[in-house]
Amino acid sequence: MFAPVYMTPPSTEPIRAHIRAGRLGAICTPRQGNKLQEGWEFCIDNGAFSGKYVGDEEFLALLKKLRHLAPWCRFVVAPDVPFNHPGTWQRSRDMLPRIRDTGFPAALAAQDLMDLDMWDHDDDYDSLFIAGSDAFKLSKAAAALAAYAGDLGKWRHMGRVNSRKRYRYAAAIGCDSVDGTYLTNAPDKLLSDVLGWRADVEQQEPVDLPQVADICDQSYLVTRFGPARRPPASTASPEPDPSVLQEALF
Repeated sequence: MFAPVYMTPPSTEPIRAHIRAGRLGAICTPRQGNKLQEGWEFCIDNGAFSGKYVGDEEFLALLKKLRHLAPWCRFVVAPDVPFNHPGTWQRSRDMLPRIRDTGFPAALAAQDLMDLDMWDHDDDYDSLFIAGSDAFKLSKAAAALAAYAGDLGKWRHMGRVNSRKRYRYAAAIGCDSVDGTYLTNAPDKLLSDVLGWRADVEQQEPVDLPQVADICDQSYLVTRFGPARRPPASTASPEPDPSVLQEALF
């Protein structure tokens, strides 16, 4: 099975060595402080999730300074509103073309309440960044969005991937890359774990995702925290098999 590129801050020399070798990718945000290098596969997040977005003009100015690195960039995430698709679209729609104008591919953050029925702006973004709550990430809606973006030839990325099972799930729905904070506290000590996730997935056969959710149900799916609320009888989908969920998800 294809193993997504794990994007991580290039904070230590061992991590930078693996980025240079193509076994990892780099991710940076405006206030992170880590430097990028030519030849590194990387992406740029906006910092909105941590409340550290610097503002549109400063963000665009940073991109212009980094324009010489654009050939190696997979995407730049347009400013978003965490867990809120309508708010994210209002926030991102004017910035997507401005990011492109700096020479970088622009990514739209997929947030809670986004699904195929409400999306008709395929030409406005180059990459799909699967953000949102854990319930949304693991929903049928997110899997469908990833498949749709893949059919359009767009790069697909999932944020907050901090375990082997989440990495495996991201691979199963077709993500090309992922990122997470797993390495931030003890990067060199935990580096072998992340490299092991990739090796394990590369050796696995493709897996079929269980039908775990219905977009009509606002809790989106059954998770390890307990059963989701059942949607109205007219739209209810069959109960998922908990044993399948335990293996495929968390």
